[in-house]
Order: sequence, then structure tokens, then C-alpha cells
Amino acid sequence: MNRVTLLATAVLTLGNAFAAINDPVRLDTGLVSGSAASGSDVRAFKGIPFAAPPVGDLRWRAPRPAAHWDGVLKADEFSPVCMQDTGSRDSQKMSEDCLYLNVWTGARSAREKLPVMVWIYGGGYYRGSGSLPMYDGEALARKGAVVVTFNYRLGPFGFFSYPELTKESDRRGAANFGVMDALAALQWVQRNIAAFGGDAKRVTIFGESAGAGMVANLMTVPQAKGLFQRAIGESSAWATTRVERLNTLAEAEEAGTKFAASLGAHSLAELRAKPAEALRTDGRGTAPVVDGWLIPEDPGKAFAEGKQIPVPVLVGSNRDESFGGNSRGADQFGERARNRFGDLADAFLRLYPSSSDDSAFAAGRDEMAFVMRNWARLASGSGKAKSYVYYFTQQPPPAPNARGPLAVGSHGSAIHTAEILYVFNHLNGGRAWIDADRQVADTMSSYWVNFAANGDPNGKGLAKWAAYDGKTRNVMVFGNKPEEGQAPTDARLAFFQSYFESLNAK
Repeated sequence: MNRVTLLATAVLTLGNAFAAINDPVRLDTGLVSGSAASGSDVRAFKGIPFAAPPVGDLRWRAPRPAAHWDGVLKADEFSPVCMQDTGSRDSQKMSEDCLYLNVWTGARSAREKLPVMVWIYGGGYYRGSGSLPMYDGEALARKGAVVVTFNYRLGPFGFFSYPELTKESDRRGAANFGVMDALAALQWVQRNIAAFGGDAKRVTIFGESAGAGMVANLMTVPQAKGLFQRAIGESSAWATTRVERLNTLAEAEEAGTKFAASLGAHSLAELRAKPAEALRTDGRGTAPVVDGWLIPEDPGKAFAEGKQIPVPVLVGSNRDESFGGNSRGADQFGERARNRFGDLADAFLRLYPSSSDDSAFAAGRDEMAFVMRNWARLASGSGKAKSYVYYFTQQPPPAPNARGPLAVGSHGSAIHTAEILYVFNHLNGGRAWIDADRQVADTMSSYWVNFAANGDPNGKGLAKWAAYDGKTRNVMVFGNKPEEGQAPTDARLAFFQSYFESLNAK
């Protein structure tokens, strides 16, 4: 893409392995220069290619190495976002040529070895980018982390299955191209982050919603071993917000064949010849699949059997987020429960007897809470790593004219995504923030950076955060203590545990 400026090659002599961070930084592909963030003690490097553009014949292939360049790449603006249906709420430039990443660092030189935090964005695997303002890494960099965000392919570009594609790839990673993009970004970090003052042996992957799902799935990917040492998941796990199994490759191929037919395409060659705009749909329903290679088996089963990559995890959910749906009438509520839970439906309906929106909301909220606590329980079950669990209850002020992920929910404002600005300690957007918001943001971001540094969120000046043991259910609350009925009871958590076990037994 023609978006960068190459500086005079005379500055080449400024770059070396121990150059000051505010000088050009030497990567394995060439020199790159950044710019000062809002404060001169943090530098930002935006739009660094970590893989070749996945266009033309490289559409639906594993990411290839980025090309080398001469001179100095001026990394002072974000790349286009990956192809997606953004609707009317987002005017960011899109392109298939989107595999770029961004780095924020407060290191004074490349000699420093700061913990590295690699953010994976959410958006249901069909929307999002590493350049959204809420993911600005400056504040976390000020607290001592090197922060990386990156783009990965979305929707039918990132999670597409097709029989001919499976045959072409010899089953190696067919369908999971977005996951492979994440692996490529993490491999880039291993090769290059030391030049930004980062420690490649202390890498934390963290994400929210589908980004947290990607984090959980990466913990079961054999090729990801050694690429990260800690994991943080916010409001979703391997099957996102619900107790479910991932689709198999065969199921995904069936969906991909229908998608191709809807485009009038009858071969992989015809699909690759289509312009990107012709393939751009809203992408709902796309997600990682069990392909037998990259994701060898359903992650829920892998975690239950202790096969995941054993790293410390920090996970949690929000008080007012729910994907439980809005049932209309007792008959519909009961019918949905019986279709989904089968023999366990009566137990579910005893716990959630109402057909009102509040009951559906509570069921969705509690299931999300279970999903995160189950991840924590299974991750620490082998005794090889500790888990930490939070419950976010702080209610941020509404965003002016907000729609989409920053809108205020109908059941309160500690909704899905509400914690992100606090985690990044980035309270922006023209809202009426108060001291309580600033305190929660400062506290959460400190815990997150401590965890990235040590695999333990605790540190000086912070309340003790006990590890989660699945028995006493130690949970750190960020915000006001939830009132009765705002947090899942033991009985409700036990129901979702029984349902999870029944799925794994099939």
C-alpha cells in the first residue's frame, strides 16, 4: 500500500540494536521511525507490516512474511482496517491489505526489558481493528508495558471454509486465517519487540469479547506454545459468550459452500477472482473452527483434559452484559430452554422461572460469568498456573450520541465492552468522568500491567487479589459491590457447570 514515506537513507546510521527509542528502530524487515505520543515519554509506531498483504492468490492462505524495505519506514499513521461491514457508524478506510500492527513504548532504550502486552480486539470476528481510539496504548506504556495492537482478517476473509480450500491446504489451518494472523503477529513480537525495549519472554496476550475468545483458543493451539507467557480474557472464552462447542471443519465447509453459491461462485479460483467488496458481508456467525490441525479439538474439551498451554490467566465479566436474548412470553422462553438444554431444561427453568426480559437478561449475564470462571478453574486445575477472576460493576457515564459498543445498555451501564477504557486507563470520549471512574481505571490498569510483568496482578499500594480456586470463588470486584440478584448464585453457576460437562461428554 502506498501510504508511507521513506526518509533519506542517510539516517540509516542512526539505527542499531541499542539505539534510543526515539531514533529509527531496526526490525528484521528494515528501519522504522515513530512519533511522540501526547507525552514525550512514550513513542508510538503505527502501521508496521507484520505479514505480506493477503490479496490475490494469497487470499485465504496462511500469512506470508512481510517484504523488506530500504530507508526508514515512517510509522506515524494507522493502516486501513481489515474488510468488514461497518455499517454507518465507522468511516475507517478498509482494505484486504490490512496486516499491520502498532507499538507504544516508554522504554528509554532497547536495552530495557519491559513486559509486553499484545491486545486482540473484539467484534464478533466480523468487525473491529487494532486502531480504535479506545485501544490507545499510551497510558499502559506509561505504567511500564510495551503495548502492541494488530489487525487480523475478519468475517469471510478470516474464517472461511470450503472443500477445495481444505484440499489445497492439506487441512493445515483451513478456515482459521484470522487465528494464523494472530500467530504471525506474535511471531513478529518474538523477533522484534526487544528493539522497542520489550521482553520477548514476558508476553501477555489480552483481549475482549471475540478477542478474549481468540486468547482462549490460542491457549489450545500447539503452534502458539512459547509465543506468550500470560493470558487475559475479558467477557468471552473459546466459544465466546456462551457454553457451546466450536463448529467442526465439516460444518464450516457446509456454510462456506452455501456462501460461495450465494455469490454465484463454483470454485476456489472464482472466489479468489472476486473483488474484495463482493465478499464483504456483515460476517456474523464466522468464528474459529476445529480444523484438526491449528485447533486440534474443541477447546472446551482440551481445557477440561488439561491440554491447554499452561500459563497464568486473568479473566472476568461485567455486571450488566448479557446475550441471553429477549423472550416474549412463557411459552417461547420455555421452548428455547428445552431446545437448548434438553433434559436439563427443567433445572434451568427453576433457576430462571420468569419469561420476562429480566429473566433472559439474568440468564445471559450469569452464563457469561460462568464461562469466564470456568476458564479460570480449568486453566489452574493442573496446578501449573494460577488464575485470577474479576467482576466489573463500575457504571461509566454515557458517551455522547453513542451507538455500537460504547452505547449504554438498557439494564445498566456496566455493559459488554464497558471495562475497556478502564483497563487501558484511557477515559476519553467527552464523558462526564468522576473521581471514582479515574480510581477504578488507575487500579485496573495497574493490576493488568503487574500481571503482565509477573503473572500476578498484586503490587504495592493495591488491595490483595487472591487467586481463584474454584471453591471459595475469590473474585475481585471493580466498582460498587453488586446488589442481591446482580451476580450469579452458586446454584446458577452449578447449573451451567453441569451443562458444560454434558456437552463434553457427547
